[in-house]
Amino acid sequence: MSTLAGTGGLIRLILRRDRFILPLWVLLPVVVTVNLVAATEALLPTVADELQYAATTGTNPTFLALYGPLYSADVGGIVVQRAGFMPVVIGVISALTVIRHTRTEEEAGRRELLGATVTGRGAALAAALTVTLAANLGIALLLAAGMAAQGLPLAGSLAFGLQYAAGGWTFAAVAGITAQLSEGAGAARGAAVAALGGAFAVRMAADVGGEGNALSWLGWLSPLGWAQRARPYGGERWWTLALVAVLVAALMAAAAALSARRDVGAGMMPPRLGPADASPRLSGPFGLGWRLQSRALYGWLAGFAALGVIYGAVAGGVRDMALDSPELAEIFRSLGGQSGLTDAFFASAMSILGLIAAAYAVSATLRMRAEETDQRAEPVLATATPRLRWAAGHLVFALLGPAAAMAVAGTAAGLAHGLNVGDVGRELPRVLGAALAQLPAVWLVAALALALFGLAPRFSGAIWGAVGLFVVVSMFGPALDLDQWLLNVSPFTHVPKLPGAAFTAAPFAWLLALTAVLFAAGMLGFRRRDIAAH
Repeated sequence: MSTLAGTGGLIRLILRRDRFILPLWVLLPVVVTVNLVAATEALLPTVADELQYAATTGTNPTFLALYGPLYSADVGGIVVQRAGFMPVVIGVISALTVIRHTRTEEEAGRRELLGATVTGRGAALAAALTVTLAANLGIALLLAAGMAAQGLPLAGSLAFGLQYAAGGWTFAAVAGITAQLSEGAGAARGAAVAALGGAFAVRMAADVGGEGNALSWLGWLSPLGWAQRARPYGGERWWTLALVAVLVAALMAAAAALSARRDVGAGMMPPRLGPADASPRLSGPFGLGWRLQSRALYGWLAGFAALGVIYGAVAGGVRDMALDSPELAEIFRSLGGQSGLTDAFFASAMSILGLIAAAYAVSATLRMRAEETDQRAEPVLATATPRLRWAAGHLVFALLGPAAAMAVAGTAAGLAHGLNVGDVGRELPRVLGAALAQLPAVWLVAALALALFGLAPRFSGAIWGAVGLFVVVSMFGPALDLDQWLLNVSPFTHVPKLPGAAFTAAPFAWLLALTAVLFAAGMLGFRRRDIAAH
């Protein structure tokens, strides 16, 4: 039997399972980016405004590090730079999609059942990669059509769309490899996201000094750098996208070779054997929760520390923007903060970190659902362990884990910025306070995940759609000039934009009160429903 036998059937199965979420993550980046064209034209109505804006963003280290180089001083080039983080988001979604339909299926035992039918050994990987790569191609074509419909050059629009797709294709292929290495889906996800984070960090280091700087050669070590150097609307370099295609083909071939050499359910790297006798710390639900969640927490803490250092290091360059471009200053003020451009930058940066922390909180909360559906929770709860105590062993990570992550990021950012400006004593507590101010919104998202887990476990995965909505509203809502009622959908809209804005306790009180209600509803629902209920 061919190793790809049954691939078509598995593709149809994936499309059936993802019939709601797949169109959403294909259309959302396109809609957001296309609407940035009108927002940019309203902000920069004349050619002189565009040139003034480009003179700042094309040379400022902060903008170059966060969003990448500016290759064209017109509307198209400006939109490309403003959307510079979108390929990273698409890369994360693509990687998680591939792992969900490969390693997660094996970990749950469903892959072995399908393998007992007329299904080839490589069919599952081929189906997951085919759907994900096709979805990214859809993003590229829709974005190219949408940008061209706004009157922008077709060649540049196509290069822009392929730049988005390149991020998704690359890290879908990377996820195809990480799914073969470990027996656990969590480890595979962590490795794929770590690879993406490393590529992004290398790209930032290459671009922070602009073109021709001493580190610009590092951009050729990152596939994200290759995609950006396609130069949409700035004299397209199609051959850089060809490099991405070659890399993706090589990664997919490596993933297929690894898949063919391992047993179903196993990884290329066998798990390390544990001690013969369990530690006394595993005798209770909190010890078990620590065993299951601590390694992921360590990785998140390291990532937040690195992001904090990066944000703190580049914050000093933000103050120079106001001198050269009042329009750019207005953009940052619209993202948060009302007292100084640097404060506005930190308000925006901490909001982004809060959104990332919310993703961790949701992941920690939904670990309970994974334990339940994989039938590992039922044997534990068959003992004298109460349900709520078992749940608390996981929820402590959903609450304290984000708090630790935001504290680490705030401390790192405040320390880096304080050292730059020579006033650690003033900047460290201000930036740390801005980071910790995001926690009520983060906890509310975790509480929403818990409520779905307790009351409607079948739909608990829908919380990721809500997280995606909050990301879009928080990161792009002000730039798109969305109505206030839509901005209010995100809990992060209601957090005071510290350190620039005045502190008010009322938003914190309302967010915490709603969090408590949702937590209580989720715990009560879990206590009353059947285990492994659908």
